[in-house]
Amino acid sequence: MKFLKKLLKWLIGIIGLLIIVAYIFDYDYILKGVRVVYFTGHKTAFIDDHPYFENDTIKKGNTTDEWPLHKDYNKISPTKALTTINDEFGTIAYLIIKNDSIFYEQYAEDYGKDSKTNSFSMAKSITTSLLGKAIMDGYIKSLDQPVSDFFGEFEGSKTTVGDLSSMASGLDWVESYSSPFSITARANYDDDLAETILNQKVIKTPGQEFEYLSGSTQLLGMVIQKATGKPLADYLSESFWQPLGAKSDALWQLDDDENKLAKAFCCISSNARDFARFGKLYKDHGKWNGKQLLDSAFVTKATQSRFIGQPYGYGFWISDYLGKDIFAMRGILGQYVIVIPEDNLIVVRLGHHRSPRTINSFPSDFYVYIDEAYEMLEE
Repeated sequence: MKFLKKLLKWLIGIIGLLIIVAYIFDYDYILKGVRVVYFTGHKTAFIDDHPYFENDTIKKGNTTDEWPLHKDYNKISPTKALTTINDEFGTIAYLIIKNDSIFYEQYAEDYGKDSKTNSFSMAKSITTSLLGKAIMDGYIKSLDQPVSDFFGEFEGSKTTVGDLSSMASGLDWVESYSSPFSITARANYDDDLAETILNQKVIKTPGQEFEYLSGSTQLLGMVIQKATGKPLADYLSESFWQPLGAKSDALWQLDDDENKLAKAFCCISSNARDFARFGKLYKDHGKWNGKQLLDSAFVTKATQSRFIGQPYGYGFWISDYLGKDIFAMRGILGQYVIVIPEDNLIVVRLGHHRSPRTINSFPSDFYVYIDEAYEMLEE
């Protein structure tokens, strides 16, 4: 018994020392990561994490624009392949929207059409939408405006806001999700996100090549907030959430309750139907109910590859699967809003996991959700 007591005291002392060292060397964000992930019974990021962070509210308007239901709504059963992959990767929401009407809709576990889950990097598409709106509103001159106009820390870098949106910033950032010491982990759990981002340097020539870096979108969000003088959640609410007739308030995670900086690179919690509104907005060239919310030229530019042969435009992933022009919003755990304009088709999938195998820069399950949507539409 004495040995166990000594061992316990020794372990407590070691843990205490590690905590002190973490604070001294500015790695205390790791402690928050451990508390949020491991102390909640998880091994990595999870879709219901918003209660463990500070959040800003993206307010809906007084009027809801309901999605109409297709005449054959939910008359078709899911294919065997769809059922298999949904079970394998923990799909909690799957929607097929054909001709702007919900053709098929399925939820799993305790989730429903009003459930809020984390969008993860689908938020990057929404942040780019705010860039387009800020240009329309005159807060930002164009995609070619230098970041240094807003943050002197980047004076001489020649990085533009368009470079940030298209993942061609040249920032000294390593996109790693496995190491707790990575800059990506720090950005997710740190309590002063602006400090982390403004300490970044541009080490490559910007505007030359695609390199997916979450720091690029975070800096873009900071530019938009500074240009507009409005918190990102407020600007998103007035620019899109209310005009698109979103049914529910959404949440945007913040770095902490003091700085209140939104994580522009991720972490908007909402539901499948409301996320799908951005797919329809871009499919319809920036119009919603006859009103031009985004410049059509900006929408076209955003949904086409900036660099030949690369799968990214401005804030959106690009694919030519099945010989079709496809663009998509995409999150790390298999959050997808997939848009195929030529067939007036939107496919939404939210869930716990995605395929670890990638094909042409996309997780392999991405293609299954498309294939099975077409299979069900043809029955």
